[in-house]
Amino acid sequence: MRKTGITLEEVKQRIRDLKGENIFMAINRGRKKMDYFNAVIDCIYPSVFTVKVNAANQLDTQTFSYFDVLCGDVEIKKLSGA
Repeated sequence: MRKTGITLEEVKQRIRDLKGENIFMAINRGRKKMDYFNAVIDCIYPSVFTVKVNAANQLDTQTFSYFDVLCGDVEIKKLSGA
């Protein structure tokens, strides 16, 4: 379900502002499955963005749409500090 009070353009701008920053992501995969990891926003495209996941000494790239963030399936928080 869509969160109220925010537009798709505002989501895109927030993602652009976080590019290259260390972030924490919480992803709702459905059926009570959640994934949590630290990542860095790598590339930004018109419909999607890619992140490099830092997990267990292995870099993995995943792709998400801005609509995933708008709906609340993907939550992104900037990590403070180092």
